[in-house]
Amino acid sequence: MRIGVVAPARTVTQVSALRMSAFMALTYPAHEIVFHPQCFMNQGHFAGSDAVRASAFLEFANDPAFDAIWFARGGYGSNRILHEVMPQLAPAARNKTYIGYSDMGFMLGALYARRIGRQAHGSMASSMGVDDTGEDAGWVLGWLIDGDKRGLEPSLLTDRRPAAAFNLAILTAMIGTPWLPDLTDHVLMIEEVSEQFYRIDRMLFQLAHSTQLRGIAGIRLGQVTDVPSNDTEFGETLEQMMTRWCAEMGVPYLGRAGIGHVRANHVVPFGVI
Repeated sequence: MRIGVVAPARTVTQVSALRMSAFMALTYPAHEIVFHPQCFMNQGHFAGSDAVRASAFLEFANDPAFDAIWFARGGYGSNRILHEVMPQLAPAARNKTYIGYSDMGFMLGALYARRIGRQAHGSMASSMGVDDTGEDAGWVLGWLIDGDKRGLEPSLLTDRRPAAAFNLAILTAMIGTPWLPDLTDHVLMIEEVSEQFYRIDRMLFQLAHSTQLRGIAGIRLGQVTDVPSNDTEFGETLEQMMTRWCAEMGVPYLGRAGIGHVRANHVVPFGVI
């Protein structure tokens, strides 16, 4: 298998790329990972201009020599190239697997909405040494190369309904746009990082009342980490928030999921495993 890495949002370091390449060489020596030079570019907040990031994604996605696209990093920026790249994806793009999370939810959601390839929420290609000591990357590579299910979010192994996973802020940003996929009958998994409780509650309000999300099968809550302190106690726990908003949405709250901006970020393939 040949895996291509691109960075539709923020840049990564050469060190992080070398670390992941070495890890793959040790664990899957018969397979190849290729970081696009664009991954290391800098232009303000982004890994190159919008045009550069779009071109790099299209180059690898449309290249039949690659079997998968493993996104390098999140941050912010992939939404800015959706209108450019989605109409230009060639037949080769439909035969690939796309893996990432956080800001890459924009890419995964837009691809899933158009049934282009297969998508999975999972650790990214620059995570080694940051949120990942090798276990998360091993889960991604094991599932991608060998079909190993040991790294999947555990609930997927007993609940055979289709699923999808998103960062909450990314998901709510997609509501009302053509990039949000139809998640009817899906178990929706959400996670969040660096947001205050009142902001999380506000996003859950939007999720609960979105007409585009009517018909989902239920919601699982992943990890919510690095929550900034508020000037006053919010007064509700995450579980209470989830229970209240799921009741208002008319869907079951299904409990927790092992995903998020943490170590042990499990893989969630979109659709049915």
